[in-house]
Order: sequence, then structure tokens, then C-alpha cells
Amino acid sequence: MRDHALRKYKDRLLERVVRHWPASVHPNQISWVALGVGLLAAWAGWQQAYGWALVLWLANRLLDGLDGAVARLHHKQSDFGGYLDLVLDFVVYLAIPVGLVAAAPTFHHLWALVLLLTSYVLNVLSWSVLSTLLYKRGAVSSATVTAVTMPPGLIEGAETILFYLLFLLWPAGLFPLLLLLALLVYVTVVQRLWWAYRFFSG
Repeated sequence: MRDHALRKYKDRLLERVVRHWPASVHPNQISWVALGVGLLAAWAGWQQAYGWALVLWLANRLLDGLDGAVARLHHKQSDFGGYLDLVLDFVVYLAIPVGLVAAAPTFHHLWALVLLLTSYVLNVLSWSVLSTLLYKRGAVSSATVTAVTMPPGLIEGAETILFYLLFLLWPAGLFPLLLLLALLVYVTVVQRLWWAYRFFSG
């Protein structure tokens, strides 16, 4: 919900961090390292090592920001890099709740996980198809093709990071947290459907 407003501050801070990094560092390399760290976070959650999982999750999010900062600083932005970053992000987004539920596979946890993953599928479908249609209609410039264009919604990147932090800080509350996140993602899907209806009917 606040991604657009927060992005400029995040980008400015991370570009200071990578300013003195060698130009030989490729952003895609950072993306792959971020994936490895994120999968380790999921594994730590599965092993109920929640402190390590929390540290690794935060490291994953930091690396996810650094690959874009390196790409911008050294003019290494590419369509493939943007696509790779997005796909690897979703691998981690899926792996962590799966790992946490695998650590405590109760009936309630499993059903809450199904609802969350279903909401993710619908959400990805809602914004990916919409982004394609907006580009088709010329509502998105070719300069922004590497970034997914979508209307704002209740749950975006910042809110997802917050919920995953809560998963790891309060594993005993995993069931209500999974349900709440799933519900809010469904609301986000409805928001984008309504936005698309108004945009394409106007």
C-alpha cells in the first residue's frame, strides 16, 4: 500500500551502500544469492530456528533491494534481470510460509496455507494480466517494462515483509496471521478488479 511512497527513500539509501562496490558485481548474481538466503530462511523456519529465520529473511530483503541498486548504479538494468528478480522473489515468498507450516503441520495451519497460496495465485494473475493489458493500450511506457505496473493495493511488498516478520516473531500466532494475510490479499485482488473495471470501462 505504501510501496510507491517508500521506494524512492529505499532506492536512495541502498544506492549509497553500493556506491563503492566494484562494477564487476552483476545484479543477477545478487538475485541468486538472495534466493539462496531466502531458502535458508525457509529451512530455518521449518527447523523452528526462528531467530535465524528472521535474520535470514531480513538479509534476503536487503539483498533483494541491493540488486536493483547495483543495476541502476552501473547501468545494468535489463528486462531479464527484472523478470528474474520477480520470479526469485516469489519462490521465497512461497517457501517461507510452506516451511513454517511444515514445522507445525496441523489441520488449521494447512488450510490457512492453502487459502494464502490461493490468494497469491489470484493476486499474481490480477496484476500480471493487468500490467500486460496496460502496456498493450500504451498506458505504460517502454522504459518501464522491467517493472511491473499495477494500481496500488492493500497488500504490497512492504506489508508482505511486515507479515513475514510477524510469522517469525510470533510462530504461535501463525494460524490467525496466515488467515489475515490471505484475507487482505483477496481484498487487494478485488481492489484491482474494480480498478480495472473502471479503467477499461471509462
